[in-house]
Amino acid sequence: MRVSIDSDLCIGSGQCALTSPSVFDTDDDGFGVVRPGQEDGRDPMVKEAVRACPVQAITLDAE
Repeated sequence: MRVSIDSDLCIGSGQCALTSPSVFDTDDDGFGVVRPGQEDGRDPMVKEAVRACPVQAITLDAE
């Protein structure tokens, strides 16, 4: 699985970083980013972070 955040959709609510801090962080402007090396989406909380995003900016795709 591959996780990504659509920066055009992200509103910076921070739900991803709160739900799965080992995978997600926020940039200097407060918008969500995937931590380097965590793009594989293996953390079990990634699916919960996808659900928690209020604007569905996070995608989890099969590779």
